Amino acid sequence: MNELYPMKFRPVFKEKIWGGMKIKTVLGLDYAPLPNCGEVWALSGVEDNNSEVANGFLEGNELNELVEVYMGDLVGDAVYEKFGIEFPILIKFIDANDYLSIQVHPDDELAAKRKIGYGKSEMWYILQADEKAELITGFNQKVNKESYIKHLQHKTLRQILNVEKVKKDEVYYIPAGRVHALGPGLLLAEIQQTSDTTYRIYDWDRLDDKGNPRQLHVEEALDAIDFEVYDNYKTNYPHTLNKTVNVVETPFFTTNVLQLDKKLEKNYEELDSFVIFVCIQGKGELHYGSEKLDFKKGEVVLLPANISKIQLLPLEEIKLLEVYII
Repeated sequence: MNELYPMKFRPVFKEKIWGGMKIKTVLGLDYAPLPNCGEVWALSGVEDNNSEVANGFLEGNELNELVEVYMGDLVGDAVYEKFGIEFPILIKFIDANDYLSIQVHPDDELAAKRKIGYGKSEMWYILQADEKAELITGFNQKVNKESYIKHLQHKTLRQILNVEKVKKDEVYYIPAGRVHALGPGLLLAEIQQTSDTTYRIYDWDRLDDKGNPRQLHVEEALDAIDFEVYDNYKTNYPHTLNKTVNVVETPFFTTNVLQLDKKLEKNYEELDSFVIFVCIQGKGELHYGSEKLDFKKGEVVLLPANISKIQLLPLEEIKLLEVYII
């Protein structure tokens, strides 16, 4: 069997009612012929949306097929033992040209109870934000189920939701159970558990292209919602050059930011997991053994678990999200 190597993947583009043009104009990915591309699934093991390898001798193979063949060598023994052949992380780029629906995701416990796979906790890294861009995350006051339902019925839900003014390079962690919605003028990278379960609570009375309201999941959402109020909904982190900066650490994924203007050596011998690099700025090279792989903004690289020593070499200043499971 040939040796594994760092892999890039063919992006899958999704037309969305709220999508725009930034995936092409800002991120540099050509999604023709879609007029309103809202999402790019850059690395996915979701059934019917399996990512295909774009480089090397495994080109054309689907991600979950590779997990089945290479098992722990690809994803790490502990990861394979827990998740089997389903790749456990989904990476997206999202262009919100309008408000997304107000929604919530179930946690692992509720998802298991409803036999819908895993729950969905996620994080957003803001790549670009228009002036006055905003998003919704959590509640801004103490709410119980009854008062929440009353606001929903009276279409005053926004009054009790926490609205954040958003800037480039900010991070928001959205644990399962937190009510949320992206607002217009945002381009971001999303890192999430492998799940496509979304409970849509309110969709701004919007109609689809056939003139019908989009399906809501009001009842299903009730048991999923965390009604607590939190002091801070934004994830603060230091902006440090040429260091590994930890941003989010959860049972579902760990995400670090690497902003580099010189070579950085990485050693993953103690890590029993794959590593994903999401390039969000610049271009560079990943060196492993005597080989190298070029990458640039908008590309995602999957480093197999059995490659432990690499070098990241910026060809211009680069910024990467480094994602793995502990």
